[in-house]
Formats: sequence, C-alpha cells, structure tokens
Amino acid sequence: MTIQWFKHPEPCAQFIFAHGAGAGKESEFMQAMAAKLAHLGINVGLFNFEYMDKAIALGRKQPPQKADKLIAYFNDILCQTEPDLPLFIGGKSMGGRIASLLACERHVKGVIAFGYPFHPPGKHDKLRTAHFSELLAPLFVIQGERDTFGDREFVSALSLPKTVTVDWINNGDHSLVPTKRSGLTPDQNWQHAASLAAAHINEVLNG
Repeated sequence: MTIQWFKHPEPCAQFIFAHGAGAGKESEFMQAMAAKLAHLGINVGLFNFEYMDKAIALGRKQPPQKADKLIAYFNDILCQTEPDLPLFIGGKSMGGRIASLLACERHVKGVIAFGYPFHPPGKHDKLRTAHFSELLAPLFVIQGERDTFGDREFVSALSLPKTVTVDWINNGDHSLVPTKRSGLTPDQNWQHAASLAAAHINEVLNG
C-alpha cells in the first residue's frame, strides 16, 4: 500500500488519484495526468488497488473487488497524505466513482472524476448517480464528449445536484482521446483536462 508521488515545489493542494478498472497507476493516462497536474501546482498521489497489484504479480487480469472493499482501501491510502495540504480525491472511471462514494462518508475538499462511468456502455437505465445527493464535497467531472459511459447528449439531459458539475473535452472518448479526424491529439486533450482540474481546485480553495 504505497503511493507514487508527483510533487510540485510549492503545491497548493494534494490530489489522491485512483485508476480505472482495467489499467493501474502505471498506465499512460494516469502517469501523464499526474505529471501535468503536478506541473500546475498540485501534489498528485497514485496507487494501485489490491486486485491490480495482484494482476500485475500474476501477469493476468483480475476483476475489481466489490465497491465496499475498494472504498475501504482508498480510505486507508489517505493515511499517507500530507496533513498540511488541502485534500482532493478522485480518479479515472471506476476510480472516480469509488472516490465519489468515499466522499459520501469522509470530508475532503473535493472530488475530481476523469471519465465518470455514469452507466455501463449501452445500458443507460443502469445509472451510477444515486449517491450524488449524499456527497459531502463538490464533484467535478471531466468527461469526453464521445464517452460510451456517458456522452454529452445523455449526461446533459440528467438532473444532477448543484454540487456536481461537468465540463467537456472536445471529441474525447472514455480516456479523453479524440479521433484523428478531429485534428486534436491525446496530449492536447489531456493538457486541457489537467488545466480544468487545476482551475477547479484553485476555485474551491479560493472560495
């Protein structure tokens, strides 16, 4: 249970950043986003859930544990945070959902989700938003317009609590990656997402 830190010499906050269901903290998205956020003045901590470490050790995929175990593990990880820095939590996809569930039980400054899984692909009736009304902190979602777990048309039609805001990444998929035809690059979209997250953190800190 160790955190990989990406640090800024004069951070304004810390962000504990959980991975998605299928790829751990070593993935290109997680490493790139952590580095970009650290460059923008936020200390970022990455970690792997237990099932992901097991998958790496065995050399084969493992299914995620149930939500209650993931929430408890995430909560334990927070024991390694820096006591003097404002604490934000979040994640990519599943990691963002688990962070939001944890924020219904524990006070943090805010939650940031990259590619929130509003519903499983093709199953719009199976919403994962029931707990949003119980959040103890604001939830900021950075979502790709083409995300199959919740695209712009579907999410924009939802009635979400005022504590939940969504910003959009042009032409982005579930990992915020654009199509080649768009003329955008993954790095451009990821940089934009990092800038949105950093701006949100500063807005929360400045009241």
